[in-house]
Amino acid sequence: MSMEEVRMAGGALFLAVFLACVVEAVEAVTIVLAAGTARDWRSALTGVAAGLLVLAALVAALGPALAVVPLDWLRIVVGGLLLIFGLQWLRKAVLRASGHKAVHDEAAIFRAELTTAQAAGTGSRGVTRDWYAFTLSFKGVLLEGLEVAFIVLTFGANQHQVPLAALAAAAAVLLVIAAALAVRAPLARVPENTLKFAVGILLASFGIFWGAEGAGAHWPGEDAALLVIIPAVATYALVLVAFLRRAGQSRDSVLPVRTVEGDL
Repeated sequence: MSMEEVRMAGGALFLAVFLACVVEAVEAVTIVLAAGTARDWRSALTGVAAGLLVLAALVAALGPALAVVPLDWLRIVVGGLLLIFGLQWLRKAVLRASGHKAVHDEAAIFRAELTTAQAAGTGSRGVTRDWYAFTLSFKGVLLEGLEVAFIVLTFGANQHQVPLAALAAAAAVLLVIAAALAVRAPLARVPENTLKFAVGILLASFGIFWGAEGAGAHWPGEDAALLVIIPAVATYALVLVAFLRRAGQSRDSVLPVRTVEGDL
């Protein structure tokens, strides 16, 4: 593989991990902001710290285990999982873009989380002044963080570029945190639906690529084949959006037919 192909493959990996982690970080930050704003910032941040510690312990335990899994098996399993996740994200993004599903609204989600947090009962446990704020932040960080860790470990292990995947994830998380601190509000201006559309395309493309490689297929041009697979998946998704949008417009334009005596 030439150095140019290596750089292209590394760039595609960095972009996929970065965009996916931006989406997960936005969701985690929204939960923490709601917990801190409605309840208690000290308890919410303590929950963040606890979630990060548990996440670090899980990554430290599971990360080395991936090194002993045969690469072909790893690519089959990871490729299949990425294809499943990518197609799920892409299906929702296509439905949103075509008007068949409500657009993801981070501001509305923040308001809902805020209302729920304000209505919850108060209570302290140990050194935690507000147990609800602690557990809300803890679960949000841990669950979204597990998805980030999965993306980093699987992408990095498959391409033997875990440091590059970790760098992309760190850049995404730091960018979202910096933006949240700057505006101190949910990141409603982040084009999350567009990001999910792009991430769905990238996850599905990498899933196709690695799944086929794990099954013994050899792509022409090796990693450079991604430069064909990604545009092909994107084109297919955009065609689906146009088709569903036109189908929805045609359906809305059809009026019910009525007879003289009334409906049949």
